[in-house]
Amino acid sequence: MMDRMAREEHRTATSTRIRTAQTRTTEAPTRSQPATRAWTTRLVVLGIVLTALNLRPAITSLGALLEEVRDGLGMSGSVAGLLTSVPPLCFALFGVMAPRLARRFGPGAVVCAGMAAITAGLLLRPYVGSTAGFLAASALALMGIALSNVLMPVIVKHWFPDRVGSMTGLYSMALALGTASAAAVTVPMTEVLGGSWQTGLAVWAGLAALAVLPWIPFVRDRDRDQERERGRDQERERGRDGGAAPGFSAQEKHARVVAPTLRITRSRTAWALAVYFGLQATGAYITMGWMAQIFRDAGVHAGTAGLLLAVTMVMGVPLAFVIPRLATRLPHQGPIVLALGVCGLVGYAGLYLAPVAGSWAWALLLGVSNCSFPLALTLVGMRARTSAGVAQLSGFAQSTGYLISIPGPLLVGVLYQHSGGWGLPIALMAGLMIPQMAVGVLAGRNRTVEDEAAR
Repeated sequence: MMDRMAREEHRTATSTRIRTAQTRTTEAPTRSQPATRAWTTRLVVLGIVLTALNLRPAITSLGALLEEVRDGLGMSGSVAGLLTSVPPLCFALFGVMAPRLARRFGPGAVVCAGMAAITAGLLLRPYVGSTAGFLAASALALMGIALSNVLMPVIVKHWFPDRVGSMTGLYSMALALGTASAAAVTVPMTEVLGGSWQTGLAVWAGLAALAVLPWIPFVRDRDRDQERERGRDQERERGRDGGAAPGFSAQEKHARVVAPTLRITRSRTAWALAVYFGLQATGAYITMGWMAQIFRDAGVHAGTAGLLLAVTMVMGVPLAFVIPRLATRLPHQGPIVLALGVCGLVGYAGLYLAPVAGSWAWALLLGVSNCSFPLALTLVGMRARTSAGVAQLSGFAQSTGYLISIPGPLLVGVLYQHSGGWGLPIALMAGLMIPQMAVGVLAGRNRTVEDEAAR
């Protein structure tokens, strides 16, 4: 009897130790998982901010030194207009590739490659010694910008689905800060570094190189991430009673089925958003490429003209954080579209009537108007229900939009050269604001592309 009780006690103690060990084994990953998730989330936020800082210096640093670059490379006004049209051209051509590359390699890996391309392009273009080489190196940097432009809303939607407005605001604010910084400090920094425009442009490659670092772990882990995605798909398929598996909403399950067959071109909202994106991009790239020159031709000192451009760009820092948050709380974003458009019309009128006397006021108003860009990014996240829908809408709206914006900066250069003044170019800028406001109101309606494309 005593032996039997001893054996039972031994088996009970052994079973208890085994269960305890198993519990510790299963609990350890559970405890470490939140820490890993928090670390990864912080890394994504850092990557988003550094990436956004690098999405415009390649353009606004050139705008601040455009006259020096034209003289150094022997460019005419028309060729300089072509140079200012290269950004939207590259964004249209390369942006359409981003969703497909993201599906194959992962969004983080593609953004990492984009930051590396920006670094190489900015480092090479000042020293190639010819207009063609300058354009080619600029296109390399702009390819990296195009890929990241399209994928930033996708990354925000994937990692922060419940904070689209605030994270888009943070991303837009960092983008505006990078834009304004390049416009403000390029000229004085060039003077400090010896007065060479080549050095003044090449120095921005250092910031781009820094932005590569946060995305490196996502390149290394892309195969593991894809395997996890396949596993999640299989879990959805094994969900009982035909519903979504535990941890996945019915909307996510529906999105996985609908996304591959989504016909984005059937959506009126997608087209309205694409045209709105294109027209606001037209105004933005005309501003970044030519506004400093407009002030310089009016008699403003080169350094002050750069500061005025910086003021226009820096308005996006606070407003890019406020506007997306406000937009996500409104059922219709049309009133924001109209308010931004009116600021643009008043700014262009002042730029024509009194470019020197009211220069700071016009710079401020045009800076407010240029906040159509963060609004457009927010609309991309709001007009689709899922990450897959956002990827398709972002690729379509940005690629089509930048294609629409290509002629604008080039036409401004041609009009400026042949008319000998800025009257006609400014009239063109103001005229484009009217259709921008109209399609923006349509894009601001409370619709989703999934519903429209499924009809």
